[in-house]
Amino acid sequence: MATYTTETLTSTIRRWIVPAAEPWGAPAEEIGKAWAGAELAYREHHGLDKDTPIAGNALAFHVRDDSVVIQFTTEHPAE
Repeated sequence: MATYTTETLTSTIRRWIVPAAEPWGAPAEEIGKAWAGAELAYREHHGLDKDTPIAGNALAFHVRDDSVVIQFTTEHPAE
């Protein structure tokens, strides 16, 4: 007889989307604001203070046709 457990998780993706219109792309200042906002939200979600380093892969950057997206994903047990 097999012994196992199962679980169902719900993922939440938080995104900060910066417009990047051609031919100029996304302004560095706006990327910086979005990055800071995403990092703050990540820290708050995980209960980290401002001096605690976060993992290098905590935030992901994705390039779309007309924007740059900064995101992180969290998982929790489904209700």
